[in-house]
Amino acid sequence: MNYLVIDTSSHYLTVIASKNGNTEVKFIPECNLQHSVMLMDAIEETLTKVSLKPFECDFFGAVVGPGSFTGIRIGIATVKGFCFANEKKVMSVTSFDTLAYNVTGKVLTVVDAGHNCFYVCGYNEDKTVFLAPEFCSLDRLKELALLFPLASYDELPLESIKVDVSKGLLNAIESKRDTLCNDIYALYIKKSQAEESRGN
Repeated sequence: MNYLVIDTSSHYLTVIASKNGNTEVKFIPECNLQHSVMLMDAIEETLTKVSLKPFECDFFGAVVGPGSFTGIRIGIATVKGFCFANEKKVMSVTSFDTLAYNVTGKVLTVVDAGHNCFYVCGYNEDKTVFLAPEFCSLDRLKELALLFPLASYDELPLESIKVDVSKGLLNAIESKRDTLCNDIYALYIKKSQAEESRGN
């Protein structure tokens, strides 16, 4: 299948395009959360390298979170635009998937939420979820780390497996092709700082 999938959920940026089995991965490890500035150029470059036109895609996909609220919205809006313009299906991948699908065995995936807080989700070896996504403190993470190995792209204050998120995203895409749907939604585990400040 031909596809374009993007990850704008964190401080890095991933764009993956595939045409007839020829796959190109564009990974920028640090874009200073300037996804709105860098994304379209990265998409154009990646599509060009595999000679893929948007209308040739069988589906489009995005990482829906958790992570940067603004980045997630940018990614979802971009993919929705491609899907609407080309009348294609969409694939939803979580930030946890990009970690779990590059690790073997039972693992607790961890996304740094800042201020010594974290988003976590537990995966079995077959990639089914044994611990539902939650927002937790460092103390809670320390408790979980006694039970399960941690996997993260971020630098954590605890021992963890360093994960290649672009490879994990690619593995997730290949494993989730039967999950294509007609719409895509953000995975928000907690309210944004702006919403909390307003008391919503």
